[in-house]
Amino acid sequence: MAALVSLSIFSSCDKEDDHQAHAGEYKGAEVMVHEGKAWSSVTLDDDGVPTAMTISIDDAAMNSVPIGTGSGGGHQHDNSVILPFHDDVKSVTPFKYIGLDYNPDGHEPAAVYGLPHFDFHYYLMDNAERLAIPAYEADSAKFKAFPAPDYLPVNYAPIPGGVPQMGTHWIDVTSPELAGQTFTQTFIYGTYNNNVTFYEPMITLAYLKTAPVFSRSIPQPAKVKESGYYPTEMEVHKHLAQTDITLKSFIYREAK
Repeated sequence: MAALVSLSIFSSCDKEDDHQAHAGEYKGAEVMVHEGKAWSSVTLDDDGVPTAMTISIDDAAMNSVPIGTGSGGGHQHDNSVILPFHDDVKSVTPFKYIGLDYNPDGHEPAAVYGLPHFDFHYYLMDNAERLAIPAYEADSAKFKAFPAPDYLPVNYAPIPGGVPQMGTHWIDVTSPELAGQTFTQTFIYGTYNNNVTFYEPMITLAYLKTAPVFSRSIPQPAKVKESGYYPTEMEVHKHLAQTDITLKSFIYREAK
């Protein structure tokens, strides 16, 4: 597994700012994932507004990740890489970079999420801040410092505890896997120290290998703390020799 690549850290956009980038698709640097590669891309329309923010994983990577025993072994940072955005789209959204995390044994709660799966973290916090997040047992106070309810979607609840270098994970309590169905995909929010810190599509390896063409809405909070363009839909699309996980249908939201 390649080491984490260097990041392009950037601030969120202002709706009235002139974007440096023109219409088109802007591909970030390719990063090794086992025997293959993954990368980010951001697509802008003629007004410089984002229409898609995509993680692409090629078949060589998808077919070479390890498969564990389904023991719910936990988040494994040795199966994690950072996907930077192209420099020319660094000011387009509040999202700063992407963390692609693969869990060959799934993670807690093992009875629900113990299947091999990917966590696709679209981070809203600087990487230095993220790396400084300690183990929950070392300092739980900031894990338990939740944002006001309006900054998270309704029906979301925190998973007890927290993950170092990530934070607290929030799940949609109406998700099918929490009602006894087999986990295939879900959408997670993350928080730390009173802030929403990431959006996270979480998808099993088995489901991605079925080559789905799938879309869903992203549950929305009533408020955001940072003005900018936020996605309202997610799409999974297998084509050619790659699988794309895309956040799309962006809307501009004012901080409240």
